[in-house]
Amino acid sequence: MTLTPARAAAARVPDLVPSSSAGLMRRAGCEFGLTALLLLAVVSGVRWLFAPDGYGGGGTAFALLGTGVGALLTVLMLSAPGRWSGGHLNPAVTVALWRLGAFPGREVAPYVVAQVGGSVAGTWLAGLVWGSVVARPPVAHAVVRPGPGGSEVTVLVAEAGVPAGSTLLLAGLLAHPVGRRLLPYAVGLVTALVIAVLGPLTGGSANPVRQFGPALLSGEAGLLWVYVAGPVLGAVAGAGLMAVVRGRLGAGLAAAAYRRLGGPPVRPRRP
Repeated sequence: MTLTPARAAAARVPDLVPSSSAGLMRRAGCEFGLTALLLLAVVSGVRWLFAPDGYGGGGTAFALLGTGVGALLTVLMLSAPGRWSGGHLNPAVTVALWRLGAFPGREVAPYVVAQVGGSVAGTWLAGLVWGSVVARPPVAHAVVRPGPGGSEVTVLVAEAGVPAGSTLLLAGLLAHPVGRRLLPYAVGLVTALVIAVLGPLTGGSANPVRQFGPALLSGEAGLLWVYVAGPVLGAVAGAGLMAVVRGRLGAGLAAAAYRRLGGPPVRPRRP
C-alpha cells in the first residue's frame, strides 16, 4: 500500500503523540535510546565548553551549549525513533501531554522509566568516551548547579515556570496541523533559549532526566528534588491552566450562541 503525498507528509511529522503502529515496548525503547543520545551530547558539550582544557565556560559557553542541544533535540524528534515514540525525552513533557489528554495515563510510567534509564546510560557512556575529566570539577558529569546566590526557591520557581509555559505552547501547537509541523523546531528553540538564558542563573534544566543521571553519577544529589519536582509541577500547573482557559472559551462560545438564538439551547426532554 502506498501513501498519497498528503498522507506521506503527515506521516513524517512528529507531534509528541506516539505512533499507533509502534508497540509500547518499542516506543519506550526509543525513548531510552533517544534520551541516552541526548545526555551523551549534553555531557560531551559540557566537557568541551566548561573544562579548563576546553572553551573555559562563561555565558557564551551556555549559549553555544543551548544552540547545540536545541538543534540536536529537533533532529532527534524528527528522526524515525522520534516519530515512533513522539520524541518526549522529558518526563515533564510526558506528564503534560497526559494531563492535556493527548497521551494515555497507563503509558506514563513506562515512558518515565525509559527516560530515566536513558539519562543514566547516556551520562555513563559520556564518561566512558571522554575519560576521567568528565568526573572531575567543573564538569562533574554535567550536573546542573544554580548560579551564585541562587536559592532552592528561585530554582524551583524557574524550573516550574518554564514547563508551565511550554505546556501552554504545546497545547496551542497540537491544536492545529501547522502547529504540529512546527513542534520539533519550537521545542528545540525553547530548549536553546532556556539553557542560554537560565543556564548561568539556575542551570537551565527544565527536564528531570537532564539532572538525574549527572546527579546520580557525580554524587551531587542535594538539589535533585528541585530539578525533578519543579518541571513536573510546572507541567501539571500548565495543563490545569489550559483546562481553565478551555472551559472559559467554551462558556464564552455557549453564551454567544445563547445571544444569537435568543434563548437557551433546546435540551431533550427526559422520559
